[in-house]
Amino acid sequence: MTRQAHPVKVERHDVSARCHYTNTGARAVHTYRETPFGLFVAREFHAHPRIRHWQAHLIPALNLVVCRYDFHGRREHDYYLDVADITRQGDVWQVRDLYLDLIVHDGLMAEIADTDELLAAREAGYLTETEMHRAVAIAHTALSGLGRARYVLPDWLARRDLHLHWCDAAALA
Repeated sequence: MTRQAHPVKVERHDVSARCHYTNTGARAVHTYRETPFGLFVAREFHAHPRIRHWQAHLIPALNLVVCRYDFHGRREHDYYLDVADITRQGDVWQVRDLYLDLIVHDGLMAEIADTDELLAAREAGYLTETEMHRAVAIAHTALSGLGRARYVLPDWLARRDLHLHWCDAAALA
């Protein structure tokens, strides 16, 4: 399936304002917590057909945003990893999405998604050749690490001395 090219998505997290700015608008955030390796974010998804709540760890050293979703229905996956450039200026964290995503079914498998978006964006000039290759290298490193950890995300991250903490889904309701 060939996708229409779209510009790089840039999101901002304004910690002091407790607001997540996306390409579709501004969303209130109920939890921001700085960690030794980045920023933890948790917010509700209002009026979304599939997702009730979202939690994420922004990890600049890995160029990854590690997401967990609380779905209205059956769980579609355990983790969703966005390949991204993550920067910080004061209380504002910026995430520049590099198109590729990893979908992790903990202990079973992981897959790369949106390669077609990456290629379309490169062809349209939204990414440089260097950025495209870097995105592929980041995704490949993560996928290889997950494979060595038998697709158990916490095990892969623990080998890198990263220990993620999540909010209890029941407490978020």
